[in-house]
Amino acid sequence: MSESVRHGDGPYFGPGPERPGILGWLSTTNHKRIGVLYLCAIGTFFSVAVVLGVLMRIQLQAPGMGLFTARQFNSLFTLHGIIQIFLVVIPAIPTIFGNFALPMLIGANDMAFPRLNLFSFYLFMAGAILAAIAVFSNGGAPDTGWTFYVPFSLKTSVDVPLATFAVFVLGMSSILTGINIVTTVHQLRAPGMTFFKLPLSVWGLYSTAWVQILATPIVGITMLLIVVERLFGIGVFDPTKGGDPLLYQHLFWIYSHPAVYIMILPAMGIISDLFPVFSRKNIFGYKMIAFSSLAIASVGSLVWGHHMYVSGQSDTAGIIFSLLTFLVAVPSAIKVFNWLATMYKGSIRIEAPFLFALTFVFLFVVGGLTGLFLGALAADVQLHDTYFVVGHFHYIIFGGTGFGVFAALHYWFPKMTGRMYAKRRAVVGWLITFVGFNVFYFPYLIMGWIGMPRRYYSYPVKFADLQLLSSIGAYVMVAGLVLVIGNLLYGIKHGAKAPANPWGGATLEWTLSSPAPYDSWEAAPTVTKGPYDYSGIKEEE
Repeated sequence: MSESVRHGDGPYFGPGPERPGILGWLSTTNHKRIGVLYLCAIGTFFSVAVVLGVLMRIQLQAPGMGLFTARQFNSLFTLHGIIQIFLVVIPAIPTIFGNFALPMLIGANDMAFPRLNLFSFYLFMAGAILAAIAVFSNGGAPDTGWTFYVPFSLKTSVDVPLATFAVFVLGMSSILTGINIVTTVHQLRAPGMTFFKLPLSVWGLYSTAWVQILATPIVGITMLLIVVERLFGIGVFDPTKGGDPLLYQHLFWIYSHPAVYIMILPAMGIISDLFPVFSRKNIFGYKMIAFSSLAIASVGSLVWGHHMYVSGQSDTAGIIFSLLTFLVAVPSAIKVFNWLATMYKGSIRIEAPFLFALTFVFLFVVGGLTGLFLGALAADVQLHDTYFVVGHFHYIIFGGTGFGVFAALHYWFPKMTGRMYAKRRAVVGWLITFVGFNVFYFPYLIMGWIGMPRRYYSYPVKFADLQLLSSIGAYVMVAGLVLVIGNLLYGIKHGAKAPANPWGGATLEWTLSSPAPYDSWEAAPTVTKGPYDYSGIKEEE
């Protein structure tokens, strides 16, 4: 693309014009630094959520374990869900890599609205603080599940209004991030970079941003309605006051199913960038992958009713939602086919980012196929609210988005820090995490198929062996995560100095030094070829 190389100045892209030290970071409007701020915050929240998940697995590794009461267990899985969904998985890729990498990928020096970008970060942190306060106020942590289903969320004694208002604030941050991404892609592309010369990671972020803008206001309004009903007794959802609890489900899932694509679509985009790099060939079916991102974002916004097959909605509605659910599988399958076709006759290089990308594809396929069971009307009647749903969800969200985040972290780590992590240790950590993940969650699918309900703090003895196996897998997976994250943290200070282009990538950010300079471009690069043209590009050691 561009032949010039700009050099950074020390880890984290060197000093900029802001104040030195922590004040400079907290007042920065630089897109790279804001991306790192999000990374630190979301990494911390992820660690807390993992600890809560381990506590749940300790409780469930034997029937009648008795570590927590039913009420405490309800709070555990509620907090785990709220943190992982609203503070980790939904914001992770758009805020971390949408900030850090997107401007460099399109040849821009920053996001379209730098100050709004910083304001989005502080809104995000404000929402997180409100959620933390809700844990310790007025009766203890929320116990409703992350879905806040009515009428229970209207009747429980805990401080649900504060928790739902926290979600509202987090939603505002998400909307502003989406607006920033869409405007940046439309207005700040480098000369010569048409839409069909955009890297596919940009297409993933762009498609996701539209979902953030259009769908998030719905859940924000819904959360405010819970606050209003709890504080003023207005009967919107409460059936004893003339309200309709099914209305809540519709409003919640109109957002929350598209939110799944906010989680997974940007990861798909990043994976689409990694396959060409580590196969040393152009992506197969560029336009189909790009259009499939838009198709998933649009059709995926119409399938919310498959969460409500057993809620009493009409059979006609159920059939329509089932059909739309199966249609969403088509653009997803196009992506998987094109990723595999990209590897065909490629010069494959096995590196940690590529291993995480391959794992993403495998786990996403398992999650997608199990999702078709839940999309089928008859099967869902048996599987609804069982461990099968939990297993499917984690294969998509953690197996998909989570491994996508780790793929992106390992891929752009040299550009972020100017250092290389220990490659062998990264591969060992990937293997342990991958094995632990499947030992952890595959038993969920089996338990759900034979009738184990989710959200139970104890269970019949017939599930004991599978629950124990799942707990062992959880401990193995956490050990792998500790190794993976520890290796990255060690590499920040002690890793070997990274070259400008350690992977031989062809997108614009690899024409910059590692770490990337504070201002990426002295003059906007002129783009003359596509993002996956590897002619004349060599890997640097």
